[in-house]
Amino acid sequence: MFETLAGTGLAAAAGLNAYIPLLALGLLSRFTGIVALPSGWAWLENGWVLGVLGALLAIEFVADKVPALDTVNDVVQTVVRPASGGIVFGSGTAAQTAAIHDPGAFFTSGSWVPVALGVGVALLVHLGKAGTRAAANVALAGIAAPVLSVVEDVTSVALVVAAVLLPALVLVGLGALALLMVLVIRRRRARERRAALPNPP
Repeated sequence: MFETLAGTGLAAAAGLNAYIPLLALGLLSRFTGIVALPSGWAWLENGWVLGVLGALLAIEFVADKVPALDTVNDVVQTVVRPASGGIVFGSGTAAQTAAIHDPGAFFTSGSWVPVALGVGVALLVHLGKAGTRAAANVALAGIAAPVLSVVEDVTSVALVVAAVLLPALVLVGLGALALLMVLVIRRRRARERRAALPNPP
């Protein structure tokens, strides 16, 4: 139960920012005893991998806060974020990537199930994020992009912390994230309805 909640929280965090949960797991596994990655995922704590993830996070951090560029970034991340979600969900479960030694065993052993779940969760969150961002950009002429991006980054970090330290809090975090997305989309629709009303003479 807690393992599933942790994986869900990490995958949801990846749906907001692909690199925060990957970097967090790698750093926590390498430098603390809080996270112990399965052998098949130990490459996440490699120094070179951590360096590349840090560089990609820096690029993502900037690109996601620039109006118009954030939309292009969301299109690119449609592949990256779900892949990250699959990795972080899988690394927190028994899916130790048997594919490294025997690709057939990865599927016959069921190790692919948590990876697929992580991909699905991250994709759903990513699509919600992209839709919310597009709605906010239209409603506020792009000025909301930096603020929303910071909120998404903070939420991603919070989901990682909750997933690692107290998985039960993941449900609260996901509920708050869903509420925020609904509020932004409803605000856009209300603005569109007001704009469609005829101007008084």
